[in-house]
Amino acid sequence: MADPQQAAPRARPLFEARGLTKVYEMGEVQVQALRGVDLDLYAGELVVLLGPSGSGKSTLLNILGGLDAPTAGTVRYADHELHLDDDASMTQYRRAHVGFVFQFYNLIPSLTARENVALVTEIAENPMTPEEALALVGLEQRMDHFPSQMSGGEQQRVAIARAVAKRPQVLLCDEPTGALDAQTGVLVLEVIAQVNRELGTTTVVITHNAVIAAMADRVVYFGDGLVARIECNATKVAARELHW
Repeated sequence: MADPQQAAPRARPLFEARGLTKVYEMGEVQVQALRGVDLDLYAGELVVLLGPSGSGKSTLLNILGGLDAPTAGTVRYADHELHLDDDASMTQYRRAHVGFVFQFYNLIPSLTARENVALVTEIAENPMTPEEALALVGLEQRMDHFPSQMSGGEQQRVAIARAVAKRPQVLLCDEPTGALDAQTGVLVLEVIAQVNRELGTTTVVITHNAVIAAMADRVVYFGDGLVARIECNATKVAARELHW
């Protein structure tokens, strides 16, 4: 049987993590969030990280995204050794290469959808226009609406537009449907899959919802700070066909 790490195209991995360990100090207590994770992620693939709360998924995502640093181990992005970065280099890496989508939308209430997206496009090197990014997520008619005038699903789509407007190589999504009902969640997952497909953005989605795994190229199962197993989907299911 083929090594599941290598089931994606046999190019050099975009991300290569080896022996990633993360220990948080909480007073006199040490919490080991990652216990030596090895993982390769390839350019353009859509990967779902699946596992219970506390299994290490978000910690790994934060390290891949440059929001946190490992206690031990190495993580390489392209030719860049992320584990060696200082704060300034990490900030530049996030700004240039990574888009984030979280469970809560983190939109600025006093700004319209267009203005929320413009916060990113004004500092990015080669961005889409806010209008292009919002059109990509199907919100052409809502550009001048404020968050309070939008549904939760629409606000999450604005958050996705904001994340992809700078044309990131990597899109990291932490429970992007966690605050949404199933029908709205499917619409958001359709947008994430569309971004992955049309922009070629390497996309990682954290979820507790095992149903969502069917839309991925690969599924990484986490347990107790370790990768328990990796499975490949021979056929990906379209987001609109997911039911939970």
